[in-house]
Amino acid sequence: MIGKPRLRLGAAVLLATCSLFGQTATQAGKLRDSAIALEQQGNVPEAEQAWHAYLKAHQSDPEPYAHLGLLEAQQQRYKEAIPLYRKALALNPWMPGLRLNLALALFKGGDLKGAIPQFNILLKTVPANSPEALRYKILLGMAHYGVGQFAEAAPYLRTAADADTQNLSIRLALAHSLLWSKQFAKVLEVYKEILALDPDSAEADMLAGEALDETRDTPGAIEMFRKAVKAKPNQPNAHFGLGYLLWTRQQYTEALPEFKAELALDPNHAQSLLYIGDSHVQMNQYSEAAPLLQQAVKLDPSLGLAHLDLGIIAATEGRNEDALREFLASEKLNPNDVNVHWRLGRLYRAIGKKAESKAELDKASSITRSADRELYKKIGGSQAAPPNGEPTISPVDPR
Repeated sequence: MIGKPRLRLGAAVLLATCSLFGQTATQAGKLRDSAIALEQQGNVPEAEQAWHAYLKAHQSDPEPYAHLGLLEAQQQRYKEAIPLYRKALALNPWMPGLRLNLALALFKGGDLKGAIPQFNILLKTVPANSPEALRYKILLGMAHYGVGQFAEAAPYLRTAADADTQNLSIRLALAHSLLWSKQFAKVLEVYKEILALDPDSAEADMLAGEALDETRDTPGAIEMFRKAVKAKPNQPNAHFGLGYLLWTRQQYTEALPEFKAELALDPNHAQSLLYIGDSHVQMNQYSEAAPLLQQAVKLDPSLGLAHLDLGIIAATEGRNEDALREFLASEKLNPNDVNVHWRLGRLYRAIGKKAESKAELDKASSITRSADRELYKKIGGSQAAPPNGEPTISPVDPR
């Protein structure tokens, strides 16, 4: 009989505890429902407050983290959304739509490298030919493209282009990816597809021109850049590209108007200033060259050719200290340029520094021999050798 009142008391406490738990659960459920309702109404501030209140009592529940991440993403605060999505994903990797939201937040927030593995995981979860798979492949293609992984981007963009036969933007991105991953024949294939959609695409003409130039078809490349300039005279870098190709063929008088046309579009185009200046140097027009080269160096101090040309002008005018400074600057930027070492060697000899002169001329000779060995390998295979042993060609200044 003594134990019965205790039993009744224990039961009463248990009933009270269950009642309190029920009230707490009901209250939490109402808070969750309220947060969802506010979210659906677009009342972001109050929805966030409700989810944070719910989260205090449910820190192991992925749902509030996922919803708070979504609210941040809807406000384009992707960097704030990402850690919330990651927390939810750690608690429940299989929560519907969560990984996609994380991948999109990474993509839109600029972390393309971080988005790639998430899209790869998503791609494995859907049928190969489904609309979802195509969407993920397009996003993977653009993500790889955005981080400069062009060889990886190309097959995804190829799939996307095949699925959308009228999409010009995807084809241009595909052509760029193929060009920058050195798949030149495929660039020309995509070029034809682009022309079918836009016969006057200057950008496509330039891409085809670059591909032809890489395959050493310089006349074909020049023709393509002429087409680009004709189709769209204001296309950025079209005049420069044409001018550069003419410059490589030593057609300086034809190249100059193209570089000047690029400068008319962009007065701070350092490369155009450089090659106008260098063209004048090649034609021994030093007074015209010097101010342009100085302006180019101010815009971009890393232009090794500009320093070399300024050194050539200074040496010609007898300003040996200025010439030495410019040659050394060029050598630092382009240590494997045979002409820089040859010029330095001649300058050192002129000012009586015989040891330094010999060292520079030896470097020039060594670089020339190395280049000749590579040429022989390309012609006759890796085991090929020059017919009379090592070539003994003296470095020749093309200027």
